[in-house]
Amino acid sequence: MEVIFFSFFASWLIATILIRYARLHVQYSSDRVDSGPQKFHANSDTPRIGGVPLLAGLIAGVSVIVLGDWGMEGWTLMLVMLPAWGVGIAEDLYKCIRPLPRLLMSFVAALLGEWLLNARLDHLGLPLLDQWLAGSILFSGVFTMLAVGGLTHSINIIDGFNGLAGMVVIMIISALAYVCHTVGDRYLLVYCLAIIGATLGFLSWNYPLGLIFAGDGGAYLWGFMIAEISVLLVTRHPEVSPWFPLLAVIYPVWETLFTMYRRKFLRGTSTGIADAIHLHSLIYRRLVRWMVGSKEAGHITYRNSLTSPYLWVLAALSIGPSVIFWNNTVMLVIFVGLFIVAYVTLYSKIVRFRSPAWMVIRRKE
Repeated sequence: MEVIFFSFFASWLIATILIRYARLHVQYSSDRVDSGPQKFHANSDTPRIGGVPLLAGLIAGVSVIVLGDWGMEGWTLMLVMLPAWGVGIAEDLYKCIRPLPRLLMSFVAALLGEWLLNARLDHLGLPLLDQWLAGSILFSGVFTMLAVGGLTHSINIIDGFNGLAGMVVIMIISALAYVCHTVGDRYLLVYCLAIIGATLGFLSWNYPLGLIFAGDGGAYLWGFMIAEISVLLVTRHPEVSPWFPLLAVIYPVWETLFTMYRRKFLRGTSTGIADAIHLHSLIYRRLVRWMVGSKEAGHITYRNSLTSPYLWVLAALSIGPSVIFWNNTVMLVIFVGLFIVAYVTLYSKIVRFRSPAWMVIRRKE
């Protein structure tokens, strides 16, 4: 528990300092309300460098064990994450780094993980694909790089409302931590606990008031660490089905794939052009009808915070079964399919204005 405590305290403290002295850095770190179609917050002076306290919390939590037991080898996973985190922080500060270079840096981080940690997928529970993965280091390396880079970016896709990505990450990492504990992998468990603590420290200021945002740096830290821990868990413990982490992260992964599909094939635009019709954006616009149209900052923030619980429940529908069936590939595959059907059905109903009445939070009289 000391890992969670130290990571929480460090993250909370650094976030507190960044918020308290925002006037010193807000010209670089702020996230303007009118800076894009996916901005649903009220305060243009909100720092979007939550990746800084998250990294501080992660370092503090892991240090508890590394300095006592592991030595420098314990820092390797942290080190391979830095390229993805660094390019995210650079975007948060300078706001001029396009999605492709950020994605490429996550690929670089994944390749470092393959080199220094042997984090390379060699099986997926699919016979033909498993033959290719096991028979070619090049194929498995490229496949792992794409998977890790894609998942790293997918957390950034769902980071749209106060507490949304942070709470989903806590649920995913908790599932990974449970399986790490079950199979006796202390190294990965410590990293999971440190991420949980750091995220809780960040969330204490992010939800519900949105006083600091994770930004690209925070989202990429979350995404890369989830991806790398998942690969290492499956690689180091053959009894863990590779479909376990896939089911645990299927919400952000499918959100990303579905976004690419609708942008490219339904709208005929580039997959990299931001829009405001993600599932979480539609829920905010069409299900959370509390004080719609009000320009008061408090009303906008409260409506923002009402959106995230919808997606927490949706994510839990996949994360829960993933924990129960973590070593049962057949059941995991079935639940992946069920989640995709549920997501598409829900999205279709909301976009066609056919949402169930019980899901709508009505305008306050």
